[in-house]
Amino acid sequence: MLTLYLSAPIFSQSERRWNRLLAGHLTEAIKDCRVLLPQDITVSGRFNDRRHFPIIFRQCMEWIREADIIVAILDGQDVDSGVAFEVGYGYAIGKQIIGVRTDFRQNQERGVNVMLSRACTSFLLEMSFGENTEQLVRDLAGKIVAAIKSLKSGKQRGSS
Repeated sequence: MLTLYLSAPIFSQSERRWNRLLAGHLTEAIKDCRVLLPQDITVSGRFNDRRHFPIIFRQCMEWIREADIIVAILDGQDVDSGVAFEVGYGYAIGKQIIGVRTDFRQNQERGVNVMLSRACTSFLLEMSFGENTEQLVRDLAGKIVAAIKSLKSGKQRGSS
């Protein structure tokens, strides 16, 4: 089974709902795929309890290590700090990272800080104007399938 870690902002209803929608579409589009959503981590049935932050942190790190591929949502004027950390950690341990940006605001490279754009194994830049989630999922699934082939062929990140 393919395991994806969805690294994305999780603080507003719209972010959380979009993450869940994207995860659902990906599990439908890619056979034998599961998506790990950090927003679902609870301790003793509670979300975001300060007393449990160390446990939540450790769970996220474990899921990143467990994941085959990280899908990182890189939207916003400045990418979410947690997503930036997860991308950096994933890069440091050699994970395939697919950066996704639907935000049309521009920054250094591909709309984001060069450190983030260069940490991504591949990148999907799909401007928000079309508001076509189905097309985004099809394009993202194609990137994931290519990443899987790269993993199976033993190609390392950055090799040609």
